[in-house]
Amino acid sequence: MHIDPNKMVTIKIDGIPVTVPSGTTILEAAAKIGIKIPTLCHHPDMTVRAFCRVCVVEDSWSRRLKTACNNYVDECGEVFTNTPKVRMARKTILEMILANHPQDCLSCPKSGKCELQTLAQEYNLKENSFDSVFTRVPKQEDNPALVRDMSKCIKCGRCVDACQAIQGTNAIGYQNRSTHFSIGTAFDHPLNSTACVLCGQCVAACPVGALSEKDDTERVWDALQNPDLHVVVQVAPAVRVAIGDDFGLPKGSVATGSMVAAMRRLGFDKVFDTNFAADLTIMEEGTELLNRLQNGGKLPMITSCSPGWVNYVEKVYPDMMDNLSSCKSPQQMFGAIAKTYYAEKMGIPKEKMFVVSIMPCIAKKYECQRPEMNDSGAQDVDVVLTTRELAKMIRSRGLDLTSLPEEEFDNPLGLASGAGAIFGTSGGVMEAALRSVYAIVTGKEAGDLDFVGVRGHEAIKEASLDLNGTTVKVAVTSGLKNAKILLDKIRAGECDYQFIEVMCCPGGCVGGGGQPFRTTAAIKAQRMDGLYRIDKKSTYRQSHKNPEIQTLYKEFLGEPNGHKAHELLHTHYTKREIQ
Repeated sequence: MHIDPNKMVTIKIDGIPVTVPSGTTILEAAAKIGIKIPTLCHHPDMTVRAFCRVCVVEDSWSRRLKTACNNYVDECGEVFTNTPKVRMARKTILEMILANHPQDCLSCPKSGKCELQTLAQEYNLKENSFDSVFTRVPKQEDNPALVRDMSKCIKCGRCVDACQAIQGTNAIGYQNRSTHFSIGTAFDHPLNSTACVLCGQCVAACPVGALSEKDDTERVWDALQNPDLHVVVQVAPAVRVAIGDDFGLPKGSVATGSMVAAMRRLGFDKVFDTNFAADLTIMEEGTELLNRLQNGGKLPMITSCSPGWVNYVEKVYPDMMDNLSSCKSPQQMFGAIAKTYYAEKMGIPKEKMFVVSIMPCIAKKYECQRPEMNDSGAQDVDVVLTTRELAKMIRSRGLDLTSLPEEEFDNPLGLASGAGAIFGTSGGVMEAALRSVYAIVTGKEAGDLDFVGVRGHEAIKEASLDLNGTTVKVAVTSGLKNAKILLDKIRAGECDYQFIEVMCCPGGCVGGGGQPFRTTAAIKAQRMDGLYRIDKKSTYRQSHKNPEIQTLYKEFLGEPNGHKAHELLHTHYTKREIQ
């Protein structure tokens, strides 16, 4: 069919006229006039597959049922979305899916957020016309971060699209045909043996409970109830602009104060801010960049804050591990400082320190268990919870985030700059680094601290900075498919960047695999805006101006990239085989 994007098409949907551009799907046109057509396999940011068939509508031209997600208004007469024929078809499709699905909603990690469960309730499915053909298969828990319960898989293909089309890792795919059709890894290898980087984008895409993060909430409850432990928590920048989703706040709402209050009421001894460690990261990473520029080090230097991205380099581009910054991520820097500097300052033995991280990321669960992340003399970070897990703990404690007072982070690891806050969005690490590097090298402030050239939603963003006559070229990208484009260009000698920021998840941490369901490009944009609002209102907007960071170096670390800083805040990487 020829589509002319400049042509407008008018059709009636349920008797209501709507005018939309040629090439608009029925699903999109219906949404324009407030009609929600149910879907399961459809996601606005993913390839249209029309696997589930739940979105069927009736067309007056053909008098047949057709799927709304992949049929255009150009090929339709009047469309009806709620006729007896349509409702019966949708109900039958849902019953067939449920006949091959476990009925264990009460114990399912997706209960209350499951799209299949929601549709079953909307269509009043109290009994099933079909006999159950469901067969239980063992859960796959062969890694520290992600659980696969393929008994619940409805074969919608969204996880495959996230892994292949969006991330380009191809760790999972379609297997077999007909009644044996399934989704899994090649030759059923464990995820750790594939190109999987544990980014969790498949989990975020899954409409049911087939994929989930490993639930570590009970480990945290146990620690909080242990009087012998001093339990501290750090919270990543992207969490504060996303957790409100689970409590009915507008998308992108900044819930920092009420979130801090909630965590205090959960029983944490101290509530700290990962943004503090982001400022620390800028001091170490910025100094490392300058050292490489001045002393002929490996260039381009590439950021190392995102554990999924680090996993990807170790598995797919091991020849480029030397390009990675040796800096630990802010999460791991915080853990090392909490169990050394803070523990000494408070007179607490490190074995009695228990550090919890709240992250928008599933790969962080793996990162904290890496064998080299123990420079404090113990595992630097004990447990990582996702944003979703924190929301679950808050609800189970009987707290309503929307009615809690605004409270401040504890010190000395709770004061942060606006530069630390924007770490949670694509381009934020680069912008934070440029703000401090420019001031340190030139000895003067930039005319505008907003380096807008590295902001935005483009796949790859480029900018340059004049540092006392030396031009530094930088690039920013997010999503591994885009990262691959950059790495292949570097390998081929087709670009001369000196510094590159890569975030594993599209859009950065605001779209992390541990964020509230469901995240779309539009929601990521609202979360980004929330982080920039935090930055604008911050007392300090450059990492090197954070007085607590200055005190940390004066009292404990010495100087950025010094001996003690390298001992606690830097790491190394290891090539990992893929079967």
